Amino acid sequence: MMHMTSTKITWIEGAIVEDEVHMSIVEISQAVRAPEDLILSWVSEGVLSPAGSSPEDWRFSGDSLKRAKTAAHLTHDLELNTPGVALALDLLDEIARLRNQLLREHLG
Repeated sequence: MMHMTSTKITWIEGAIVEDEVHMSIVEISQAVRAPEDLILSWVSEGVLSPAGSSPEDWRFSGDSLKRAKTAAHLTHDLELNTPGVALALDLLDEIARLRNQLLREHLG
């Protein structure tokens, strides 16, 4: 029982840290193993929304890192192009939103 609790605490701490991440385009490119030009296309397509005015100044959050990991997975495994990745992520977001809404209604 004790082991499960410590695992959960570790995960929560990891999630909090990840939300505070501010990565450059180079760092996010390396983290998700996707070329920088692909990251650029994801930003122009609205898949990722970094802070900053130009690619040199961009800073990506922990949420962007999660989205970029999913985008990389969709690109590599399903061979989706950038508009396809954008659509898939929008649909995944909508599914999550609807699940949360159902959960709230069920609990309320």
